[in-house]
Amino acid sequence: MSRAGSAWKAILTQHTGAFTSPSFTLFCELLSAWVCATGRRTICGMVAVMDPSTRKAHDAYHRFVRAGSWRPDRLWAQIVALAVGHLGADGPIVCLLDDTLFHRHGRQVNGAGSYRDAVRSTHSRVVFARGLNLVVLAVRIAPPWGGMPIAIPVGIRLHQKDGPKLPALAAELMTEFANRLPQRRFVLCADGAYACLAGDGLPRSTVVSRMRRDAALFESPPPPTGKRGRPRSKGQRLPTPPKLAETVTGWTELDIGWRGRTETKLVWSRPVLWYGVCPGAMVLLVVVRDPAGHEPDDFLFTTDLDTNPADVITIYADRWAIEVSYRDVKQLAHGQEPQTWKGQGPERAAHLAFWLHAAVWLCYLSSNGTTPSFNTQPWYSTKRVPAFADALAELRKALWRERIMTTSLDEQLSPEMTSVLLEALATAA
Repeated sequence: MSRAGSAWKAILTQHTGAFTSPSFTLFCELLSAWVCATGRRTICGMVAVMDPSTRKAHDAYHRFVRAGSWRPDRLWAQIVALAVGHLGADGPIVCLLDDTLFHRHGRQVNGAGSYRDAVRSTHSRVVFARGLNLVVLAVRIAPPWGGMPIAIPVGIRLHQKDGPKLPALAAELMTEFANRLPQRRFVLCADGAYACLAGDGLPRSTVVSRMRRDAALFESPPPPTGKRGRPRSKGQRLPTPPKLAETVTGWTELDIGWRGRTETKLVWSRPVLWYGVCPGAMVLLVVVRDPAGHEPDDFLFTTDLDTNPADVITIYADRWAIEVSYRDVKQLAHGQEPQTWKGQGPERAAHLAFWLHAAVWLCYLSSNGTTPSFNTQPWYSTKRVPAFADALAELRKALWRERIMTTSLDEQLSPEMTSVLLEALATAA
């Protein structure tokens, strides 16, 4: 068995405790078929590529997703345990947080609603689409081969309009994750929509986010005067971030880690009180300016005043990794395609799609180490680091090779023909 196949079986085996014995068998068959499927990733489409001699009736897999005896939180607990091995023993764990829309059409899809589509919307035109609004928490892993960090999902929550708001679900996710790793500290990076988490007192967590351009900022409150009445909670009002940036003269030029490469930026920082978001403590405002003047200033902040401003910028730039994960889950893992409508089916299918993304990456990291293997096409000769498509192709090739070798007679196998077939299956959409 290949290294990828062995790593995949090891990952599945470690999830035994999350299922009953019959459910675990269905889980292994369904997720392996999800990797190997070459057409639409509907549940029936996955069943079609399973071994006919061992697969169950198709409704067993539909029932497993919709109402099977398993809980998503136990799946994520195992993924966290596996991911920790690639995070290093020292230093805070960088967590990436965002929400995304899983397109699911039809008014009978339980949990779906009409939400703003961030991909198709612009500043002047808002586009709404129907689907599942998911809050996703991922951990940032620096791959041993270099390049842009990888975002490994470690939990999701379904947001519904009659339920908790997005920041409340995000805080719930982060608290659950922190409780699973009681000895570690965390840096939570999210976009400006989740800046309010800075004042939520998340356990052992520093928040890095973007500051509003119209944020009401203040100096630190003055010391108590000893007079009657409540002490002042705010100092002198400061200009908005863009107005502050206009008055800055002491910019520092720094080389910043930027999505796996290095870029030069002008940086300025100072502590401020953003009373509307974090009334109980100061935050560090970090202003980032493009030396060439092509891009507008960016305004970031962190709740840790001792953080190096360059690290704040690098962490926020690496947030792009979670956007890459969304693309991979939707376009390469086809996570929006399983057709399940009732009960917990739509939400559970989304859990499985993001779990699959995490498991494929962890399988690739375990089986490849510092020397990743991937095919370079003649029209892409400059490619130096693997992507999720390469990790998925390697695992798909390993699973198909095992399937072909165990179901074919030796005299029927031509090495040349087998090689061509496996390469075609590995890259099939």
